[in-house]
Amino acid sequence: MKDELKPFIIHIQKNILLSKKEILLLTTKIKVRNYLKGQYILQQGDPCKYLNFVISGTTKTYHIDNDGNERIFRFAIENWWATDLPSFINNNTSNTNIQCLKDTKVAQISLENLDTLFKEVSGLEHFFRVLFQKVSITLEKRIINSLSYSAKEKYLLFREEYPEFEQRIPQYMIASYLGISKQYLSEIRNQLIFEK
Repeated sequence: MKDELKPFIIHIQKNILLSKKEILLLTTKIKVRNYLKGQYILQQGDPCKYLNFVISGTTKTYHIDNDGNERIFRFAIENWWATDLPSFINNNTSNTNIQCLKDTKVAQISLENLDTLFKEVSGLEHFFRVLFQKVSITLEKRIINSLSYSAKEKYLLFREEYPEFEQRIPQYMIASYLGISKQYLSEIRNQLIFEK
């Protein structure tokens, strides 16, 4: 097995058992790609050709609206996935951009290779079904939170759910993710300091 794929294999094996033969097959169907800070894994308007597992680095997923505003709705760090699932599954153009916030290494699986792996690696289809269910649950929760909570409550939830992001993601990007201005996020953070 390629050393650079170890984090990916470990991630899979936390959920399903893999034989040596299955690990070998898995590593032949996955490619590793390195991106520089600022590079795009996916650009809006292009089809999403790969499931991307982040081995190292940080990405943001965002949409550019009709007014040219950047709307961030996901970040990904090590052991997370950075993919436009609707585009990947339906083989159509993406409504999102996935950009690297620092040098990033990803393991990539094409839809064709994923279908092959589903047939050859027992348990892998179950693994991805559970993964896709978690993505769906997370997105629904995010929509409900954005509709139901104040900016301060959303920020507190963000800090609680994603404590590792606070030090790795610039504040203006966190503000975009929360749907508030950078200035308002700064006010909320100052208010929280005084409340301690």
